[in-house]
Amino acid sequence: MMLIVGLGNPGKEYENTRHNSGRIILEKIAKANDFSEWKDDMKLKSLRSKGELGGEKVEFILPNTFMNNSGNAVCQIIDNPKKLKNLVVVYDDMDLPVGTLKISFNRSSGGHNGVESIIKKVKSREFVRIRIGVCPLTPTGKFKKPKGEEAVLKFLLGTFKEDELKTLKNQAKKVAEIISMLASEGKDKAMTLFN
Repeated sequence: MMLIVGLGNPGKEYENTRHNSGRIILEKIAKANDFSEWKDDMKLKSLRSKGELGGEKVEFILPNTFMNNSGNAVCQIIDNPKKLKNLVVVYDDMDLPVGTLKISFNRSSGGHNGVESIIKKVKSREFVRIRIGVCPLTPTGKFKKPKGEEAVLKFLLGTFKEDELKTLKNQAKKVAEIISMLASEGKDKAMTLFN
């Protein structure tokens, strides 16, 4: 069974922030596809929900740890290298514009603290990621990426504008298709088709 982890921060105040893109997308997919109710797993420090996408059984996991400690939840389930092939992590990426996404595999964290935490805890980079674009574009189509650590943090913990959030939620269908293809035909096919 594929294990899909949506990264973000728990709590009302982070609900529609850019850093919570992974959580937002999985919550939308779970609701649209009649997944089981979210269960609070105290041992995993996560919310869990099961369902089917394209006839494939999948489990969604939303760590209730803060972003920088996401690996603490993930390493409880991915406790051996064999299970890594079933792990998919969905998260925000500042290097992609809002409304775009990219599938990658066996790459560095790209400075994303949640992904870095998972890499350290599972002692491997060999898992699939679905990177969700969160960077706004200027009217001329240029990246409007914040500069400096403080500005980046403020940006990521800032809430989406209404139109951006709508765009993000509309991506849930595509992410569901990707997850379904990853489960049925593997990462190479999914990356060829969706990247």
